[in-house]
Amino acid sequence: MGTQVPIQEGLFTWPSEDPRLIGSECNQCGAVLFPAQSGCPKCASDDTKHRELGKRGSLWTWTIQGFPPKAPPYAGDLENFEPFGVGYIELPGEVKVEARLTTADKDALKIGMEMDLQFLPLYVDDDGNEVITFAFSPAQEQ
Repeated sequence: MGTQVPIQEGLFTWPSEDPRLIGSECNQCGAVLFPAQSGCPKCASDDTKHRELGKRGSLWTWTIQGFPPKAPPYAGDLENFEPFGVGYIELPGEVKVEARLTTADKDALKIGMEMDLQFLPLYVDDDGNEVITFAFSPAQEQ
């Protein structure tokens, strides 16, 4: 197998011992954005800087994606599609992040529950590389 590659460059730090999502922060109004942007949609400033985001947040809302997304851009196995969770994770003091969830079990997901950032393989590309994406999973007690 090839190497592990991020699904999109600049979306998260990869490879890394402590991978993080990469957002941006407006130097004028303080708005935090994900994914990182060169301009601020809140105040229209173009004075932003990259910022690594937190790894734990709370589930703001969620749903189960019960049918395959359109392909392209979806690159998964359409014949063996399995439903997956999708939600918004509120990173405290930062931003809400739309993300895949590691579970599609409706009984395991509750609005407000703590969620942890994970990185996992999504598919193998034509070059044999394992494409890595991010997702959030129910938090493990610490």
